Amino acid sequence: MASKALTTGTHSRNGRRFSVFDDSDEENGDCNIQQQRKHDDYAFSLAGSVASKDFEEQKAFNYDEEKGKGKQEKRSLMSNDIEEDDYLLAESRQPLWRKVPIASSLINPYRIVIVMRLVVLVFFFHFRITTPVHDAFALWIISVVCEIWLSLSWIVDQFPKWFPMTRETYLERLSMRFEREGEPNLLAAVDVFVTTADPLKEPPIITANTVLSILSVDYPVDKVSCYVSDDSASMLLFDTLSQTSQFARIWIPFCKKYSIEPRAPESYFSQKVDYLKDKVHPTFVKDRRAMKREYEEFKVRINVLVAKSQKKPEEGWVLQDGTPWPGNNSEDHPGMIQVCLGSAGALDNEGNNLPRLVYVSREKCSGYQHHNKAGAMNSLLRVSAVLSNAPFVLNLDCDQYINNSKALRESMCFLMDPLLGKKTAYVQFPRRFDGIDDNDRYANHNTVFFDINMKCLDGIQGPVYVGTGCVFNRQALYGYKPPSDKRRKTNFSWCCCCSGDSRSAFDIEEIDDGLEDYDEKEESPIMSVKVFEKKFGESPVFIASALMEDGGLPKGTNTRILMKEAIHVISVGYEEKTEWGKEIGWLYGSVTEDILTGFNMHCRGWKSVYCMPKRAAFKGSAPINLSDRLHQVLKWALGATQIFFSGYCPLWYGYSGKLKWLQRLAYMNAIVYPFSSIPLLVYCTIPAICLLTGKFILPTLTSLASIWLMTLFISIILTCVLELRWSKVNIQDWWRNEQFWVIGGVSAHLFAVFQGLLKVAGRDTSFAVRTKSADDTAFGQLHLFKWTTLLIPPTSIVILNMIGIVAGVSEAINSGYNSWGLLFGKVFFSLWVIVHLYPFLKGLLGRQNRTPIIVVLWATLLALIFSMIWVRIDIFLPKKTGPVLAQCGVEC
Repeated sequence: MASKALTTGTHSRNGRRFSVFDDSDEENGDCNIQQQRKHDDYAFSLAGSVASKDFEEQKAFNYDEEKGKGKQEKRSLMSNDIEEDDYLLAESRQPLWRKVPIASSLINPYRIVIVMRLVVLVFFFHFRITTPVHDAFALWIISVVCEIWLSLSWIVDQFPKWFPMTRETYLERLSMRFEREGEPNLLAAVDVFVTTADPLKEPPIITANTVLSILSVDYPVDKVSCYVSDDSASMLLFDTLSQTSQFARIWIPFCKKYSIEPRAPESYFSQKVDYLKDKVHPTFVKDRRAMKREYEEFKVRINVLVAKSQKKPEEGWVLQDGTPWPGNNSEDHPGMIQVCLGSAGALDNEGNNLPRLVYVSREKCSGYQHHNKAGAMNSLLRVSAVLSNAPFVLNLDCDQYINNSKALRESMCFLMDPLLGKKTAYVQFPRRFDGIDDNDRYANHNTVFFDINMKCLDGIQGPVYVGTGCVFNRQALYGYKPPSDKRRKTNFSWCCCCSGDSRSAFDIEEIDDGLEDYDEKEESPIMSVKVFEKKFGESPVFIASALMEDGGLPKGTNTRILMKEAIHVISVGYEEKTEWGKEIGWLYGSVTEDILTGFNMHCRGWKSVYCMPKRAAFKGSAPINLSDRLHQVLKWALGATQIFFSGYCPLWYGYSGKLKWLQRLAYMNAIVYPFSSIPLLVYCTIPAICLLTGKFILPTLTSLASIWLMTLFISIILTCVLELRWSKVNIQDWWRNEQFWVIGGVSAHLFAVFQGLLKVAGRDTSFAVRTKSADDTAFGQLHLFKWTTLLIPPTSIVILNMIGIVAGVSEAINSGYNSWGLLFGKVFFSLWVIVHLYPFLKGLLGRQNRTPIIVVLWATLLALIFSMIWVRIDIFLPKKTGPVLAQCGVEC
């Protein structure tokens, strides 16, 4: 718990109940982080002395010489100062970023091969369709349909890759433009959102590290506010943040004094430092060791809190002053807000101000739909608008810490750009991960997506939103359209508890066409209030903040009033009959609210930017074992199918907007890909069926057909090689991505399609929070086996193809030399399947001599079934035609 005494109060509004926690020694603390700018006037005077005339006459000659030299030196110094000032002024006016296009020598051959591959596909399918396999007609039909589907999927995936692009930022120019010496700091404020759902599955020490990395970021402290959402209303997380706020008082000065990277203590202290080789200063060595001891003690205190949380008292948790904890029932509790840092007089150990840290737990009641993470994000969006209202918002998962302390500055190079910034909805950073094995067995790095697909989308209309590591323009989250040159602005004055000038962020005609029938001078302001309440909810404070394009709060706001209003906007009934989750904030209707939200912004005409600094901006944890990884992929695929069956499907939504066609193809690919699991599953099964039945899906190849088949394989190889050449992705990452595409396709994607259909039928699907490991053992969970139904299809495919290979070889041995040529073709396709599923097979078996019993039983069962089918086919009997002649014996 925090050292300060906490007071709790229960208030009511419109029949609802809520709780407010505030520091007892802060009666009217300043809630407005947008401080008034102080303009210092500098008076410059030139003083001179007048010597007597007699002295001048006596020293005339010498004086003239010295005066001439002095003027020459002064002119030289002044010219140098002017040149330096002109250079700095000119440099500050330069662009804050620039495009770095891919060299034409790298991208043009790639484009040519794509076109060639399309031509080859046309001729290949002409050959496949015009040459049916009559003795295996059903297999031939199925294989052709699967091949056409997979080819169309490749086309949809490939065309958005036509314009890859990278960007480069200039942080020095950003500082020269907005952080001039002797002038107020003009960098925009940023509100950082951190979401948690279960402190037992998301260890508090991980969340604490994320928060510490945010509080110590290289950015003006009065411009940073961190909001932590606790969807479980856990007192464990509340106490953890209290301890974190105390540790931050010594951690932040240490980070800024030595400019350390990264600024998450767990990640920083896990780095090995060679003090002799790196010639580290003794003072730093001493301070680092002292800070490490402090961090170890901090971890002990957090572990004690975790141990205590395992045994909940019968009467429930209570605060230090004996007040019952309002969140004892995690499914039914009032809203809670606690300002842990950032109040008046909160300083670090060196007397410097600290960023704001706010604990938020939205109200929950049974019978209400809370919309999981998207609902929590929207609650944070409203709370932050009331308390700080920064113009930009960064959202992070609780396990996604800031790895580059200049990440916010990187994003400001785009969002504060005078031309691009006003039309940019968000700046997306790639996701990078810690704790992944060197071989990246399950493609956790997802390098192909982040280093190829996202670069290509950046050249069209911008990358998709991937759920974390993204800095938003708050105006885009409010459902506004990007500004246009001919846009008319309307000013409104509001009568509410925080009156002040508020600039409209949109044309009133874009909100309600019905206002055209009313007199603008008299009734439009009244009607606009009603329209805004219907759109944003009944909170005049929030509406006033939503109309301020540059963020900030009106002057003279009262902390107590803002706290009550902040509690009001996180009540369960606040979003009823509003557009929250429909057109405003993070959209509802899918477990992957990120794709849906970014898609809606692009449809409105907003652009997005992909920023890839040399040092990764953010890093997090990834599911390291096979089962958790498949469940993560299942969640993404199910979200895609939910969007497909919703009204926001890119196939029919947003045609009246400003979404570019290549961008629409990219979003179509992002939601249609799970349906490729059905043809992929069939195509992985066909080789084994061909081996068991003696049939084949390809007819006898002629010379022309062989040419087209070989050309197709060559074009596929060339496409991959050239793609790796311009993207600089290594072959191992690409191959792991291909392998896991097959693994996920025949398991998680397949289940997602059926669960999506069940969702349409009215049966909802819930997901448990993925466990974030805080184990110090490297790759301790890599070989952990958790049986799940997702493992059944790929396990069956592997066993089926192995049995098919044995059956095919047995048939070839029995049939003679002539059958070996056809056998090689069949075995090649089966081996193709097994090789792609090899990481799955390795993860399934786990460590040596630890094969799970369920896998042995399932393999034995399938082997018996397919063995009986194989025997029933009479594969060892010679195939004869004509009448059957029976032996009549001796008396014939």
